[in-house]
Amino acid sequence: MNSVVVDLGAASSLELVDAAAAIAAELAGRVVPESPAACMELAEMLAAASDRQESALAGFIGRVDACGEMRRWGLPSTQAWLRSRLGMRESRAKERINLARQRHRLPRLTAMLAGGELSYGHASTVADAVARLDDADCAKAESLLLDMVGQGFSAGKVALFGRRIRDVIAERNGREAEPREGKRGYDRSWVSSTRSLDGGRYIKGWLNPEDAAIWDGTLAPLAKPAGPDDHRDTSERLAAAMTGALSGGHKATKVSVICDLDTLTGGETPARLIDGTPIPASQARRIALAAGVSPLLLGGGHTPLYLGHRVRFATGAQRQVLETLYPTCAVRGCEIPGTLCEVDHVHGWALGRNPTDIDKLALCCGWHNRFKHTNAQQIHITQDATGRYIYRVLPPPDRRVAGNAVPPTSTGLHDQPAGPDPHPDAQECLWGTRRPIRYRVHTWARSSTRRPAPDSDVVDHE
Repeated sequence: MNSVVVDLGAASSLELVDAAAAIAAELAGRVVPESPAACMELAEMLAAASDRQESALAGFIGRVDACGEMRRWGLPSTQAWLRSRLGMRESRAKERINLARQRHRLPRLTAMLAGGELSYGHASTVADAVARLDDADCAKAESLLLDMVGQGFSAGKVALFGRRIRDVIAERNGREAEPREGKRGYDRSWVSSTRSLDGGRYIKGWLNPEDAAIWDGTLAPLAKPAGPDDHRDTSERLAAAMTGALSGGHKATKVSVICDLDTLTGGETPARLIDGTPIPASQARRIALAAGVSPLLLGGGHTPLYLGHRVRFATGAQRQVLETLYPTCAVRGCEIPGTLCEVDHVHGWALGRNPTDIDKLALCCGWHNRFKHTNAQQIHITQDATGRYIYRVLPPPDRRVAGNAVPPTSTGLHDQPAGPDPHPDAQECLWGTRRPIRYRVHTWARSSTRRPAPDSDVVDHE
């Protein structure tokens, strides 16, 4: 059994994180043991260690969130930081932010998670349950829910009991309890929609009798089989009927499909929607048969796209071209759709010195547009082969390597910002100031006490 031994009292947080990263890298490269029983035990041990790491991660995230450090790095929110820099999905980012924000209200939970007595799944469930409670109710709820965890209840059962606590508190305070799918009244029709990974959408809901009658009266005639050759099942016909009703016979709804001329004439290059969702070439050609085709010319054709200094704001024609070029905000990593962005003069308007020409414009979300204006020294602008501008947000001036405008490439471990912190670790997170880390690897036979044998081999690494 191998273990990286660090002098915990003298080591900084950066040294501990480096040691943990080295262990994780070594472990990830190992061959999985043949014994399923050994794998089961190792998985349980590793999961318990990961739970403790989640405790430390929550502390780091909480400090960044409280100080707003991510804004100095051109990121509008903590969630945007976790999604763009740490690669977390939205649900996972929200879960970690909630735990980080509730730690100061949950001292017992925080101590148990850090001490390995509580799993991360239970901790995040309790944190979510108390997020909307005041401090007094939070303390009582924490005690009740952690007692349930001690009795062996699963995270799902704890979550259900947490919702019940919120309902009881709402009734006590004379407020309406949170509506749930099984407890909505007669007049509360509801529909929820969730986007799938391939650009589609899942829909579920419930309609009261009055709305159900409207649904049946509108869609039932449209959902009937189109003839003996219509082999669609009921669900497929209903989906087609709903789409037809929502589009108003292709009159009330406008959907833009962007494709090359080669695609329309038989090529296989996929088309895309404005938000970047890919459309197969064959489907794009089918859509084009019943749609209007609008050529977008990046030149002086019939559509005026080069307006010089005569116009301050971009025209509708220019915006149409920009929405075609920019599926999202021009800032790398920003996922705001281009249709919701503002038109930005790449080099600034500067009282008319820079023209309102299509090749001088880009789409930028409102937050990054203001950030670019007030922190111009942190924006690095490049163009790709198609002429599309790409904005890259540089680190704050006090977080850069001396003499380098662009930060060095790394794995993401050491290029994270360090918030205001009196601890000396804050200085060690600056680029260019990392110190070599020495740690010792002890090898010993596994025993019930899991302590190194007296004759263990010692290897120094640097």
